[in-house]
Amino acid sequence: MKQTIAALILLAAVARAEVKPNSLFSDNAVFQQGVDLPVWGTASDGEKITVEIAGQKVTTTTKDGRWMVRLKPLKAAGPLTMNIAGITITNILVGDVWICSGQSNMERQLGPRPPQPVIDNWQAEVFAANYPQLRLFLVPKHIAFEPVADANGRWVACAPQTVPDFSAVGYFFGRDIHVATKRPVGLIFSAWGGTVAEAWTSAESLKQMPDFTNALATVEKAAAEVKAGRGDYDKLQAQWYRDNDPGQTGDWKTMDLPAPIDTNFVGVVWFRREVDVPATWTGKPATLSLGIIDDNDTTWVNDVQVGATEGATKRRSYKIAALQPGRNVIAVRVLDTGGPGGIRGNPADLKLEAAGETSITLTGLWSYHEGVSLAKAPPFPQRPPVDQNTASTLYNGMIAPLQPFPIKGAIWYQGESNNSRARQYRDLFPLLIADWRRAWGMFPFLFVQIAPYNGMSPEIREAQLLTLEKSPKTAMAVITDAGDATNIHPAHKQPVGARLALAARALAYGEKIEYSGPVFESAKMEDGRAILTFSHGDLVAKDGELKGFTIAGADKNFVAAKAEIKGNTVIVSSDQVAKPVAVRYGWANVPDVNLYNSAGLPASPFRTDWQ
Repeated sequence: MKQTIAALILLAAVARAEVKPNSLFSDNAVFQQGVDLPVWGTASDGEKITVEIAGQKVTTTTKDGRWMVRLKPLKAAGPLTMNIAGITITNILVGDVWICSGQSNMERQLGPRPPQPVIDNWQAEVFAANYPQLRLFLVPKHIAFEPVADANGRWVACAPQTVPDFSAVGYFFGRDIHVATKRPVGLIFSAWGGTVAEAWTSAESLKQMPDFTNALATVEKAAAEVKAGRGDYDKLQAQWYRDNDPGQTGDWKTMDLPAPIDTNFVGVVWFRREVDVPATWTGKPATLSLGIIDDNDTTWVNDVQVGATEGATKRRSYKIAALQPGRNVIAVRVLDTGGPGGIRGNPADLKLEAAGETSITLTGLWSYHEGVSLAKAPPFPQRPPVDQNTASTLYNGMIAPLQPFPIKGAIWYQGESNNSRARQYRDLFPLLIADWRRAWGMFPFLFVQIAPYNGMSPEIREAQLLTLEKSPKTAMAVITDAGDATNIHPAHKQPVGARLALAARALAYGEKIEYSGPVFESAKMEDGRAILTFSHGDLVAKDGELKGFTIAGADKNFVAAKAEIKGNTVIVSSDQVAKPVAVRYGWANVPDVNLYNSAGLPASPFRTDWQ
């Protein structure tokens, strides 16, 4: 009995003593030099936490499950060891920390990512990427209704073995900064392809824009559901299936897939297909592709769930650790909530694949049976209409947990998903910058102007250009020469990182270097000509006569114009326009332009008739 009591006391002591530092404070971390360093985490209430590093020792007491200490500024150094209440964190560097955020062109890693084109010269870049003092902290993708406390990421040192998974833009930027400053560099990578700027902005700031009132109300409602214990929709939906659907028992029929199910039936339909897999597939990871399924699916292979997806427009592609030689059984439970549901995408999308093997088509006869009808069951638990493009959800899940970890600055590559709302972006983008600075202070915010692409309007580039005027301590990397007219993910990422690094060296490190291409300042109309002036001048026409300029009179009919450089001005004219009123440069989805400065940096597209 005494032994049992002693064991219980010991277990209670261990449970009480459990301390968890925030994941930002983990092996291989980089801490920002020269500023106070908050260190925080969780533990039991009343737990005393002592943090030690580089001769500093600070103690605090946990309250409401949380603790935080503040260390005095550290100098660039490393490797160091930090001790947090007996937890040892090793291989720490002190240098400069940058956030890398945005959508897919920031997310795009250095290594291959089919079907996107490979990054130019990626294999040589990987081979040369031996920079142990360059570190990456990957923030997992996370949608949250309210700000979360920990990103649950980890630090990784840059090496040829790890760099293929680095953001290509982030890597080229970080490498150039590290080489130029000779300091350790930490890159906090928090990006998600296809996302809009409002998702990366806090609810508090978005309340300033009435456009997002309804979206914020939806998020608040979802948060309230979670607090009320009704927010675990995975469990609620699983319970609904258990309570209402008979599963794979029933009368099975056959049908050719892909094809819609009977439009008179709304509810659960089960599909099953047996596949004979050659012995050569043994032990090889495989991919099951099912195309578009309307609306929701849960998919099993050999009674092991391999995936589940909600949404009638999403392609299904599920990884399988290994298939067994011979007979394998695929089972798909489809929930149709109305209309022509089922497995009904492109026939070419239905297949089973493994590396080095001939793919197996899954078109043709499948067994199926109708499960429970929604007309005869309780309402299916519906998630709130919240996803990664809902206002504030990525800020809550992927930016808020990084605060107040000190940073040197941020780089940003986003805007493609806001292209259709370019005018709104004029206000939204500066709001996002101010929002992040509300948490971190006045740090340099460096961003990439959207690359030339058939689907990207000049208005979105203009909104980014206007942000330079609205937001201090910002810089824009212009990449009119690094786009791809037919692919939104251009492969030439080196100049993107290099130009961001130039801006950082000027704005964040105080180097007296040119960091921007020419930026339009003013226009004067006289004697049938437009005289344009620029900042970041010393103007150059690259590879021939200037091109990309158009001019218009009061009729607003823009025609191709002659342009020539005179000193720090560009003179624009046309025989067709006697009295010019406005000039545009590079005003196209895919501009053909060649105005640079002597530093080799391209000018931003612009128009003098901003609306």
